[in-house]
Amino acid sequence: MNVTELLADLQAQHDQTIVRADELRRQIEHLTAALAETEARLADLAITRKVIAELAPAGEDSEPPETNTAYQAIVNAFNQHPDQEFRARELHELLGMPTDEAAVNVTRARLGRLTRQGFLTQPGRGRYQKRT
Repeated sequence: MNVTELLADLQAQHDQTIVRADELRRQIEHLTAALAETEARLADLAITRKVIAELAPAGEDSEPPETNTAYQAIVNAFNQHPDQEFRARELHELLGMPTDEAAVNVTRARLGRLTRQGFLTQPGRGRYQKRT
């Protein structure tokens, strides 16, 4: 194989790799969007469940609202420490939750939603505090 053939082969491999990288980027974008939609849906469902539980007549024989949800644990932690700032990982350590990156990222998304809903403030990048 001469140099010209080698360069042509390398160029063909380069072109194929570019196509594959573009395909993977599109898949990542699709999965990221799907994950964001799913997490937003989960938040909506949790809020809906909470509102319905609060509005349900007290005399009914319905099940009590679930108080051990991740959102409730987060809110409780901020209520117990209203003046303290937390990072997502610190919150996990405080609550005894797993500190692997995937679990902490889910909590970061939850903290972002609680911030947008006005329950928390973000005094610094990656830091959250109860709104007073």
